[in-house]
Amino acid sequence: MLKPLKFGFLVFPRITQLDMTGPLQVFSSLAGAEIHLIWKNTEAVTSDTVLSITPTTSFADCPQLDVICVPGGYGTDELMGDAEVLDFLRQQAAGATYVTSVCTGSLVLAAAGLLKGYKAATHWSAREILPVFGVTLSHERVCIDRNRITGGGITAGIDLGLTVIAELVDREAAEAIQLRLEYNPAPPFNAGSPETAPPDILARLEEKMKAAKAHRLALAQQAAARAG
Repeated sequence: MLKPLKFGFLVFPRITQLDMTGPLQVFSSLAGAEIHLIWKNTEAVTSDTVLSITPTTSFADCPQLDVICVPGGYGTDELMGDAEVLDFLRQQAAGATYVTSVCTGSLVLAAAGLLKGYKAATHWSAREILPVFGVTLSHERVCIDRNRITGGGITAGIDLGLTVIAELVDREAAEAIQLRLEYNPAPPFNAGSPETAPPDILARLEEKMKAAKAHRLALAQQAAARAG
């Protein structure tokens, strides 16, 4: 490669760390890759677990990225209405080769107007949100629509990372990284999607998420109304 590829991850309070660390591990396996963890400032942010994440650069100091990735997590609800975040994403997207997301990170891209007229994937619990922003919902684990690459929930981040490498470099490079990571999933249960999970498990989880989903939908509708 003629120059190092620059990858950047938005980090924020209540991020789901695996949304970020999955593709981060993939991108970091590419020789010469330059990785940036980006937030408004460089103070540590708390994830949705005990893990805290320290940004490596601020919005103001972030270089132009080749790949911008927005992970998901509970914190994305508030980001849909955060003008500073949305402006930063629009600025980066204008010069990026690929604009990507994992899980509910696609809702933030959508709120920034970066997925309007595109197909995109998200976590299964947030599928009703994307159409609010004029986005065509995809149920794919990784959805490619031109230079927008979006992943489903959480664990799909590794798949997204490998897909991005295949697009940026080639399939052989992606396969070599997959082998290095020994990414050979064989889950102990077939309950990883609403289509395959036992109905009682799905019903229980949907009931638990009911209030949070209603809150997210209200925030999305407000964000879409502001965007016009």
